[in-house]
Amino acid sequence: MPKVELHVHLEGSIRPETVLKLSERNKVELSANTIEGLKDWYKFRNFPHFVEIYVAISKCIKTPDDIELIAREFIEGQAAQNVLHTEATFSATTLDKHNKIPWPDQHAALKRAIAYGKDELGVSLNFVLDIVRGDPAERGLELAQWAVGAFGDGVCALGLSGIEGICEAERYAEAFKLAHDAGMPIVPHAGETRGADSMAEVIRVTDPKRIGHGVRCLEDPAVVRLLLDKQIPLEVNPSSNVCLGVFPSLEEHSLPKLMDEGLYVTINSDDPPMFDTTITDEFHKCANTFGFSEDILWSLCLNAANAALLPAEEKRALIGRMREGFNAIERE
Repeated sequence: MPKVELHVHLEGSIRPETVLKLSERNKVELSANTIEGLKDWYKFRNFPHFVEIYVAISKCIKTPDDIELIAREFIEGQAAQNVLHTEATFSATTLDKHNKIPWPDQHAALKRAIAYGKDELGVSLNFVLDIVRGDPAERGLELAQWAVGAFGDGVCALGLSGIEGICEAERYAEAFKLAHDAGMPIVPHAGETRGADSMAEVIRVTDPKRIGHGVRCLEDPAVVRLLLDKQIPLEVNPSSNVCLGVFPSLEEHSLPKLMDEGLYVTINSDDPPMFDTTITDEFHKCANTFGFSEDILWSLCLNAANAALLPAEEKRALIGRMREGFNAIERE
């Protein structure tokens, strides 16, 4: 079925085979030097191990050509799953920090991949540039300046990621103000490893257009009411939540309760190879676990399309393509 994905990290989507290729080409030593070893290393163990992998992968990306390679392979994987539009998070300051790739060179590489996806594969891709929690306020402001400068040119939003609770979102207030003044949406992560209090904070500080994760909002009815009043979409990542221990199992995930409350939810994959999943797998797992009907699956896909950060005309065209795709399925 045609899909839209709103919460997936580019660096967290790199295939083990590509990581090995980049590590050999750029002479970066990893914990394993075979495909089998890397796949085993990729398997989720705990959050510190996850961060270790993420940083190690980022260190393998040494040039703008490396960025274009991973972005092209990512968009090919999305197209193969009939994902018509993706808004992927990209940690530009991490690559600048570890590999000294200037933002203009990063941006040019991302735009080449975007053009490839549009011209050769018929699918669209935009990026959310994220401030990493724990970074100095000045670094967050610099990232926001990059994002605002590229807004509408391959970059669709300013994000906030990293470990919840490591610092207050208020630290980046100047960066958020810069984005708001430019009319740029903000889409922070919250309500994942910390509870509803984290969501209340980002709603107050960032006035978000969407929230990444948000699955623990049910811990506070006031936050639920706020989400309903503002109709803030939640980017739900079921397998990621289970791997990170937010829920003991998929069966115990809050997704059905979120939907019962009337909250605006979408389905996403987060860091697919690290959590042994894909966006297609996520829909399969949710359909089988929760007994979702075809109508529910369609509504979840439509939710994502409507929550996409696209100009009105592009969004109408996207929704039209999705309707055509679902109608074609019904005729088969």
